Amino acid sequence: MNNKVLIKLIVPELDTTYDVFIPVNELVWKIKKLIIKCIYDLTEGSFPINGQYVLLNKDNSYVYKNNELIRTNDIKNATELVLISCK
Repeated sequence: MNNKVLIKLIVPELDTTYDVFIPVNELVWKIKKLIIKCIYDLTEGSFPINGQYVLLNKDNSYVYKNNELIRTNDIKNATELVLISCK
């Protein structure tokens, strides 16, 4: 399965983690949008869907830019990413 990677997504706002497959040929903003929608659905609407979020690497604190492709970054299998709200 070369077109997806399995990441560990940490959501500090909910104090929870998710294991998520993400496609490598997508832009970061699309992945963030899908992840936010999924978390909103999983939490039955308690996660705010209308907000600004940042996706960053837990190991090196790199903030991923919205127009970067997943495959051109350091995101590989078992990468730990953090989804943080920017209020």
